[in-house]
Amino acid sequence: MLQRILAGIGTGAVLLLAAPAAAHAQMPQGKDVTIQGTVVDVTCKFMKGVSGSEHRRCGELCAAAGLPLAILGDDGKLYFPLGNEAGKPLPVDLKPHVDHKVTVKGKLFETPGGQGIVISSVSM
Repeated sequence: MLQRILAGIGTGAVLLLAAPAAAHAQMPQGKDVTIQGTVVDVTCKFMKGVSGSEHRRCGELCAAAGLPLAILGDDGKLYFPLGNEAGKPLPVDLKPHVDHKVTVKGKLFETPGGQGIVISSVSM
């Protein structure tokens, strides 16, 4: 009986040690992309339907308050900026580009229903 218990504990320990390695191996890899679109204040875009040059100052204030920005691609998809690491700031500040047409380069990560991009460069 003791032998079975020890064998079970040993098997459990091996599985616990292997789990992080298996999880790391399944990390998505993202693909290099270039996206053209407009940086939008998603709060105003979704709740009020407003964007564009007449909305720029309001979008800048919302962004400064910490409300999320995204890129509305010319393809009609909404791309959310992602950080390189959890708890770290975004690699590129989109605030100066609110309601401007931009070209964004970076790594695209897609899931059903959403697109995220780790931005390496943005230009107007």
